[in-house]
Amino acid sequence: MSETRPQRQSGAMEAAPPRASELITEQGKTIIADTVVTKIAARAAREVPGVHDLVGGGVGGTISGLTQRMTGGETAGVSVEVGQREAAVDLGMVVDYGVSIPQIAEAVRRNIMKRVQTMTGLQVREVNIDVLDLFFPDQQDQQQPRVE
Repeated sequence: MSETRPQRQSGAMEAAPPRASELITEQGKTIIADTVVTKIAARAAREVPGVHDLVGGGVGGTISGLTQRMTGGETAGVSVEVGQREAAVDLGMVVDYGVSIPQIAEAVRRNIMKRVQTMTGLQVREVNIDVLDLFFPDQQDQQQPRVE
């Protein structure tokens, strides 16, 4: 991203500020936390038909994604970088077998950009997508226990 966050002079006991986008108008200030942008991006990606799931990449991402799915986390596989006026999104996803991956990736990109812009006013500079797996409908049948 071309813009950077202002750097604070670091003191020994000073904690890092929470990451957030700050919108200042004549009527007041609005702060949008990074977690809000992450949730918007995750929901927007899941709205696209053919996206089966969002997952993190690598072993750490897989464990993190599994933990988030088990605890009800809705942002597994999505990370954002938010500046004052811009955002960048990285996500990992599993797509349904038989769909056009380039078409789904473009639809996810457009939907995330539209939703984040509409809901926060931030311009999304980029949406980087890792397609990490395919979902085969017959896999779900195989995962059912044979005995009860």
